[in-house]
Amino acid sequence: MMAAFDPKRAQRREPDAVLTQIATYVTEPPPVSVLAFATARDCLMDTLACGLLALKVPACARLIAPVVPGAVMPGGARVPGTSLELDPVQGAFAIGAMIRWLDFNDTWLAAEWGHPSDNLGGILAVADYLSRQAVMQGRAALTVAQLLEAMVRAHEIQGVLALNNSFNRVGLDHVLLVRVATTAVVTAMLGGTRSQVVNALSNAWADGGALRTYRHAPNTGSRKSWAAGDATSRGVRHALFAMAGEMGYPTVLSAPRWGFQDVLFAGQSLSVPQPFGSYVMENVLFKISWPAEFHAQTAVECAMSLHGLVRGRLEDIDRVVIETQEPGVRIIDKTGPLANPADRDHCIQYMVAVPLIFGRLNAADYEDEVAADPRIDRLRELMQVRENPGFTKDYYNPERRFIGNAVQVFFKDGGATPRVQVDFPVGHRRRRAEGQPLMVAKFEAAVRAHYPARQAERVVGLFADPLRLAAMGVHEFMAELVGNGR
Repeated sequence: MMAAFDPKRAQRREPDAVLTQIATYVTEPPPVSVLAFATARDCLMDTLACGLLALKVPACARLIAPVVPGAVMPGGARVPGTSLELDPVQGAFAIGAMIRWLDFNDTWLAAEWGHPSDNLGGILAVADYLSRQAVMQGRAALTVAQLLEAMVRAHEIQGVLALNNSFNRVGLDHVLLVRVATTAVVTAMLGGTRSQVVNALSNAWADGGALRTYRHAPNTGSRKSWAAGDATSRGVRHALFAMAGEMGYPTVLSAPRWGFQDVLFAGQSLSVPQPFGSYVMENVLFKISWPAEFHAQTAVECAMSLHGLVRGRLEDIDRVVIETQEPGVRIIDKTGPLANPADRDHCIQYMVAVPLIFGRLNAADYEDEVAADPRIDRLRELMQVRENPGFTKDYYNPERRFIGNAVQVFFKDGGATPRVQVDFPVGHRRRRAEGQPLMVAKFEAAVRAHYPARQAERVVGLFADPLRLAAMGVHEFMAELVGNGR
């Protein structure tokens, strides 16, 4: 019979199972599936596109810099689309912030949600730094193939932990899982042992969790766009500390009273419902068509299809009924004044109103100039958002992972548009064939808008030749992405 836990007894215990499961996965990784590897390549392409597009936004661009002016690091981590060379910690922040800024990168939806490609901030910064160091020392650089495998593992850790563990229900932000996943994968990339990964992970969990308040009324703001950059950079910091010999805290999760589970997770035990493999990357969701919070992606698609039927009758609308999943009601059903772009891109009513009126939704549509159009708020006031239990059930079904929405517009004369329902967006695994050319077009447009023509063609050509891309050193790959800005 196991002895009762004595909180006053100082003797250390074996590490929590969650820590050892993650550490074993990254230090003794199983083979990456062919599908996951190919999807990771698409993810790299798509994520870079999101970052390049975000550099056009002044609020983002001003943060893509050394944390202390002038504190650059020649030979360090480069930031795509810029001429910056930073230490890997700040490089991770810069890359992570530009990736997430427009809310346009990939998504994972379960009990917790999030954006697993946020981890690319830390992974890419460290991979470039390690590769440049290796070349200077006459050793082999990391290849893009190894980079893609690291991405698969970070996606898996974040996504599997999200399956049953809902941090948002206790008020914590999902970037907690970015910090944890980046910490584990980067420590392994640095050559860490299983014990060192456990130490690093324990410190990542000991950080606790950021409050979600910056994602919700009345405090919605731009921190939600750089929070993932902050999280992935913290992961790099913890990895470097562990490699320098910093100790860990074996029962950081389970310790009574003082552990993460008792302090921040309402006494619940963290769950790892399935072995770590390649499942998450194989099933990840891409935001291809619109920079919009993912629970509203199919609502935007519904609204786009109704635009032609309502654009000439906006003054005749009596009400707009939006059916969504329970998480959609909980996090993006928002009424009243919207203070800034971060407020607007987390409001399902706003994300439906713009395409109904204009037949489009792009990043500029969240800015003040477009938001000042009085028709948008008038239409928002006519909207009714309600949960469709069938959508919620399909959302949580692991065999479906749908993100359904339906939209119908009713007119004052008693008429109505058809009820338009979309169960899963173009970025869903079930619509991969449809989405692939659109994803390539998104990438190519972002690249050509950012780089000079000759360089843009080289960058586009890299992703058109998967074998060549996989064999490239990361330092060579990053050299192709250097830009003139900053």
